[in-house]
Amino acid sequence: MDRIKERLASLRTEADAAAERAEVAEKKNKDLEQTLLQKDHEISSLQHQLGLAQDALEKAEAKLAETKGAADEGESNKKTNENLTRKVQLLEEELDTAEKNMKETVEKLRQVDVKAEHFERQVTHAEQERDAWEKKYEVRPMEYLILSPVLNVLLGNGREVQGVPEGARR
Repeated sequence: MDRIKERLASLRTEADAAAERAEVAEKKNKDLEQTLLQKDHEISSLQHQLGLAQDALEKAEAKLAETKGAADEGESNKKTNENLTRKVQLLEEELDTAEKNMKETVEKLRQVDVKAEHFERQVTHAEQERDAWEKKYEVRPMEYLILSPVLNVLLGNGREVQGVPEGARR
């Protein structure tokens, strides 16, 4: 009887440990999902920034084309031509800056996509681990119900095994 109590205590300890590990895995899963959500928000933000940069680039290109056309037409007035040339230079610098920002934004977006894929794999792995633990510990109560009467008989209880399937009586 003491052995049974010890075994029950051992099984309870194992079940408690498994439940604790499952809680830790669920918390980790929840944390990973939260991180993934944050990364999704970051992706959206970067995509918005990319759209703004592209709009600015289009505007800058339009201004550049407009300024170059005005410079050609204003050759008769040297001062106007010099002013327009300065504007063109500034717009080209803005264009270079916008292109640089766009490249950086695209690179950041790519890195975020890689990280998001990594976190998705981690979430999938954590869910698979959790499912494996749940499946493993669903069988334990059934095994106990089947083996408990057999153990009583083996320990000399002498009572006939009742309610145990034929395959479990050996």
